[in-house]
Formats: sequence, structure tokens, C-alpha cells
Amino acid sequence: MATPTKKLTWLITGCSSGFGLSLVRMAQAGGHKVIATSRDPSRTPDLVKEVESKGGKWLQLDVSAPSSGAIIDELEKAGERIDVLVNNAGFCIYAPVETITEDEIRAQMETMYFGPLRLIRAVLPYQRKRKFGVIANFSSGAALEGQGSMGAYSGAKGGLDALTKVLAKEVAPFNIRVLTVLPGAFNTNMVNSYVFGKAPLPDDYKGTVAGQFMDYLASSKIIPNGDKDKAMKAVYQLIVGEGFGAGKEKEKFLPLGVDITARMTLVQDQLAHAKEVFGEVTNGVGVDK
Repeated sequence: MATPTKKLTWLITGCSSGFGLSLVRMAQAGGHKVIATSRDPSRTPDLVKEVESKGGKWLQLDVSAPSSGAIIDELEKAGERIDVLVNNAGFCIYAPVETITEDEIRAQMETMYFGPLRLIRAVLPYQRKRKFGVIANFSSGAALEGQGSMGAYSGAKGGLDALTKVLAKEVAPFNIRVLTVLPGAFNTNMVNSYVFGKAPLPDDYKGTVAGQFMDYLASSKIIPNGDKDKAMKAVYQLIVGEGFGAGKEKEKFLPLGVDITARMTLVQDQLAHAKEVFGEVTNGVGVDK
């Protein structure tokens, strides 16, 4: 993978706050051109002015819309080369798998699976032709080991993760880098903008892992220990090959946050345990020769 030697044009989704806004500012400070997007730019006029005063653009984009990929074609045809695509937009509906509605699950999938997929499919022909590009998909610790009540969110993120792994293999021959960013709990608006499922929580779930976590969210006692700006500095450096990211162009996963370390260890332990308990069976179900 070639490290970029020029200033790049970035398209970043979900820029009205949190990771998206932080990364926009990081990229602009590095001298790159940024096309920021959000569902409703009219809600953040000061941010739009800030970005555009530094040579960037701010466009309206609802990633859940079936036509969302058209923004790539419009920009490319207008002479904007999308060098870096960052799929960051997302939200979470908290509810047990039993009670969350199909419409709510589809809303999660549209925003965090089909939305990124549309943008990826739209940008790839251009990046492939130029033999250069970076696609960064923001995942979540919930894709590794989700909390109770986060089944739909975890499923959407997990689905995108699996797709991203395959995508990285497919487009590597075209000098296109694909990166999965795995952040844990950070000081973004995520913990303050929670949405509970519409269906009432059955009494049986009260006091369970799902019920307790939903109560914890509602208590507003969550104080994330992750610094979003430090995290986005790491993402920025890995994408442009500067600082700690120099020489790490082949890396495909960027875990961020102390709680992510714990989750990765938990998943490793679970797989190691399964291998130990079922190893004989696992290797003993082949066709007899």
C-alpha cells in the first residue's frame, strides 16, 4: 500500500458532533480538503461556517436514503476526487432482541450497514481507476462483545465488519486501503442521545443484563474515559501515514480505548475456551478416508 504524498480529499459522514467533527478538524488542520456531511446541516450553522471558511464543504446527506450513494457521483463529476471515505454516521436503539421491532432493526441496518455499503460501492470505481484510495469504516466494541439491549446495533456493526474484511482482500490489488476502526466508550454524544425501543420492556427483563444496562443509560451516570480527539488523531495519523501511523499502511484494524482491550481479550478467551473444549469434535467431523 502506498502512503499518500499529497493532500487528500476526505468525505466524512456524521460530522455534526463526536468522532466525525473531531476528524474533520484534524484533517483540515493537516491541510487536507474535507467534505463534511450530516443529516441536517441547518442544525449546526456555526460548524458549517467553520468548515467552509477553511476551504471545505458541508453537504446534506442521509446515509439511510436509498439514493445516498449518488453524492459520490455528483462530487466526482464536479471534479472532486474522493481519496478518503470515512463511514462514521450511526446511532443505537436499545432494546432486547425479543422486543425490538423489525422496523427498528431495519433502521439500524440502513444507517450502519447499507448506508456505508452504498457509499463504498459508489466510490470504488473511481478509486480503482486511479489506483489509490482509503476507506475507513467505524465499527464499535459492540461488534466484538455487545452489551445486553444492543443486539440490533451489534448486528449492524458486526455485519459491516465482516463485509469490510472481505472488501480489504478484494481491493488491495488496486492500492485501496480498507480500515476498520474499533472504538470503545468515548466522550461523544452517543451516551447522551440514546434511544430506547418503542415496545415496553417486559417485567421478566427487569433486573437482567439488558434491563440493568438500559437503567444505567437512563440514569445518565455513564462517564466515558475515552478522549475522542486523541482517538481521531490516531485515525488521522494511520490514514496519512504520519506519527505513529508511519509504516503501518498494511494494518486493517485500529482498536481504540481501554475497554476495547478488555473486549478483545474476552473474545480471544471465548474462542480459546471453545477450541479447548470442542477441539476433538471440531477436528473430528471430516469425511472418513
